[in-house]
Amino acid sequence: MQTQQQDPATTPFEWIGGEEKVKALVERFYDLMDLEPKYAALRAAHGSELVRARQHLFWFLCGWLGGPQHYTDRFGHPRLRMRHMPFSIGIVERDQWLACMGQAMEETGVDESLRTRLKESFFQTADWMRNSPG
Repeated sequence: MQTQQQDPATTPFEWIGGEEKVKALVERFYDLMDLEPKYAALRAAHGSELVRARQHLFWFLCGWLGGPQHYTDRFGHPRLRMRHMPFSIGIVERDQWLACMGQAMEETGVDESLRTRLKESFFQTADWMRNSPG
């Protein structure tokens, strides 16, 4: 598989393909979480509906990737760890989140080089979010 050489000034948001591609990624991520039994612990942590979670992750990822700051414009600083404290996040949830996002990135056609970079960043953030030993 050949990867495109990216201009160093290009943001991950531009590289991924903008809002449309981020939206597709988020939708696939939550669809997989909802459908795949291997993500059951992750799904259980999200409650009965995913509409709000889908919207918030889309807004967050747009800004985090270097695009429009939809999340911070609405809510201020993300304070990820604080906002996730009510949820038990252990190694199982972390690993399922990472696997689900990895699968979603692959299935939505995120460039392999960008996937590698994002997986590293996602791991650091997801590991930092753990608040439970399990």
